[in-house]
Amino acid sequence: MSKIHVSTQVNGDQVEFLCEPEETLLDVLRDHLNLTGAKEGCGTGDCGACSVTIDGRLVAACLVLGAEVEGSAVETVEGIGAPDALHPLQRQILQHAALQCGICTPGIIVAAKALLAQNPDPSEQEVRYWLAGNLCRCTGYDKIIRAVLAAAGEMRGENP
Repeated sequence: MSKIHVSTQVNGDQVEFLCEPEETLLDVLRDHLNLTGAKEGCGTGDCGACSVTIDGRLVAACLVLGAEVEGSAVETVEGIGAPDALHPLQRQILQHAALQCGICTPGIIVAAKALLAQNPDPSEQEVRYWLAGNLCRCTGYDKIIRAVLAAAGEMRGENP
């Protein structure tokens, strides 16, 4: 089979790549674009470790073909904040010690950012429901939920 040429936007930058027809977006991000934040935890869309957004919609990158993002806008964890200017979600995850091994953290940050884009003032129950597709085997979820709620408050200007 011949490779497919794809032109898309990733984290605000226009990119082009060649991929096999059966290659997942996760593989393209990691292997062709060197964006290794999204992790392969399960390969079946059940763990959330590979969460990204495509045109603002939260998806599991392991379930999307690389060729399917032609003309779309993809955002990965690498497009959220910067080392010298963390996004409130990143800052609050750190401040609340809401991570341990870090495998799930990028997917949780991407998923939480997608939630806060739709609902800037979620309840605890809404955060728990939204992040239900992101599995964490190390921290449990209470610190993660508190961090997301604190980030939401910070983004609304309530927390310094």
